Amino acid sequence: MEKETIADKYPLLSGIDSPADLRKLSMRELPQVCSELRSFLINSLSYHPGHFASSMGAVELTVALHYVFNTPYDRIVWDVGHQAYGHKILTGRRDNFYSNRTLGGLSGFPNPKESEYDTFTAGHASNSISAALGMTVASGLQGENPRRNVVAVIGDASISGGLAFEGLNNAANANSNLLIILNDNDMSIDRNVGSLNSYLAHLTTSKTYNNFRYKFSRFLRKHHLVTDKGKGMIMRFNNSLKSLITKEQNIFEGLNIRYFGPFDGHDINTVVNVLNDIKDLSGPRILHLRTVKGKGYAPAEKDPSRWHAPGKFNAATGEILKDNAKRPPKYQEVFGETLVELAERNPKIVGVTAAMLSGTSMSKLQSVFPDRTFDVGISEGHAVTFAGGMAKEGMKPFVAIYSSFLQRAYDHIIHDVAIEGLPVVFCLDRAGLVGEDGATHHGVFDLVYLRAIPGMTVASPRNLDMLRNLMVTAENFDGPFAIRYPRGHGAANLSGAEMRPLPVGKGERLHEGSDIVILSIGPAADDVAKAIERAEKDFNVTIAHYDLIFLKPLDSDIIQKVAEMNVPVITVEDGVVDGGMGSAVIEQLAELNSSVPVHRLGVPDRFIAQGSPAQLKNLCGFDEDGIYHTVGKIVNTIKSSLAK
Repeated sequence: MEKETIADKYPLLSGIDSPADLRKLSMRELPQVCSELRSFLINSLSYHPGHFASSMGAVELTVALHYVFNTPYDRIVWDVGHQAYGHKILTGRRDNFYSNRTLGGLSGFPNPKESEYDTFTAGHASNSISAALGMTVASGLQGENPRRNVVAVIGDASISGGLAFEGLNNAANANSNLLIILNDNDMSIDRNVGSLNSYLAHLTTSKTYNNFRYKFSRFLRKHHLVTDKGKGMIMRFNNSLKSLITKEQNIFEGLNIRYFGPFDGHDINTVVNVLNDIKDLSGPRILHLRTVKGKGYAPAEKDPSRWHAPGKFNAATGEILKDNAKRPPKYQEVFGETLVELAERNPKIVGVTAAMLSGTSMSKLQSVFPDRTFDVGISEGHAVTFAGGMAKEGMKPFVAIYSSFLQRAYDHIIHDVAIEGLPVVFCLDRAGLVGEDGATHHGVFDLVYLRAIPGMTVASPRNLDMLRNLMVTAENFDGPFAIRYPRGHGAANLSGAEMRPLPVGKGERLHEGSDIVILSIGPAADDVAKAIERAEKDFNVTIAHYDLIFLKPLDSDIIQKVAEMNVPVITVEDGVVDGGMGSAVIEQLAELNSSVPVHRLGVPDRFIAQGSPAQLKNLCGFDEDGIYHTVGKIVNTIKSSLAK
């Protein structure tokens, strides 16, 4: 889109290259800015897909924040970041927004390396309050003048996370001026669960009362009839009186955090006025805004879950454009269907997930066995310990959580499952490089962090049939068992064969050879097979290929065989190489006093940005081309050695 076209279509937005430009506008122009921003999001995201509904619902809030606060000096800390697209557009990234979530382009989440306006890394939920509290305390300790305002923006789903509660508790006790904005749209990716969501849904604390209190507070401050020193006593009296009259206790004011709201988060004038009134108050405050996820686009308002990240769509009709290419089923789909199949014949099987019913396909179990399916919300630690409790009493929990999110429950895995050897099955969805969501979402650390835990069995299927086989293996295994599998379509169609338990700790030979050995785990076997076919033809060598299947316990027979062959070894894994499968192979070869050279392929020791999975695997050097070229280097080294 050329500059002239942008200026014609977005006369105000086209002139906003930074929040300073926004602050030059009059209040009466802000509704038009919001309208243009929504139109820009719809048009851009229709063909450059991303997180849609959340950003649409936060337009007025975003505009108001940058209009009222002196960003970037004042800090805005976004939680998760799904709602921050408008923020990116207003902070100098409008003309590059087309590159969002692409290789070399903009990150799909706030990223401090990308912009000074992105104050803290966002991608996992519930960290904004703690991070923002740290910032405002640091500002106070350094005596910054003028006062630096710090705002945490958190959604009603994220505020249910344990870290958010820890932040709230400490915000009340710390000597800080933190402002927390609760963006309450009564939605997460899937429907919110838990008593806090029910509480927020009914938290009105009387609209008449709140309007009176707000106006009365402004009157007192305007006429200097109340000071910061005296506000605490008035606040406590006010809270006690309100609790007596309404017979309800506001949870935030119960924590000694001043509460304002709820207000209509789509009334830009109200939001700006309220922010102006409360921004310079002392002490922790929370502003509760009611918003609509997908606001301004009817299809998204009607079905916000589907429009969380809809992919490409027709902006005019709202039709989500489907990819009609015939592909194998997704790992997630096969997992969900297999879990139902197992649960139908085993009444002890239960399913647990953390706010990802549809994403993990645990929703399939819920539709058949709702009483045996538990979505605990954004509470991964609780999910693991809860599953441990059920396992202790004889149930067989399958816990489906994205690999990068399970990191948050590491202590719970060790303390509440592994130490007692409880038979919990961890199903790590989105393992490996996930693609466009970038560094915060790549599930590349699980092989490392799980193999370190005593008694933990760790496996990864190379295809859909093996996923089913590993699930039935785990069902009958007495101890913690982890199965990690990638996002998206399987490497092969389902054969329709019956599930069969696999021997734990045993791999499979997939190709015979004598000049080089390649060891792989998981779906990387498919790229290995393609690379071998090319390399054997081009380099006149034969290559043995083993799928280890299990990282822990590692197949000692295969490692013994590799040591005896005494030829170069290549290991391939969709995870970090330091401490992963390649490291495990080197350790066992060392115990056998083997000195065969090992070339480890996988994710290098750095955080990988966004891009398609194929692009990122190529960038990291463990796709088909990377494996092929590694074989070529080994062959050239051998030839050079022989020539000498």
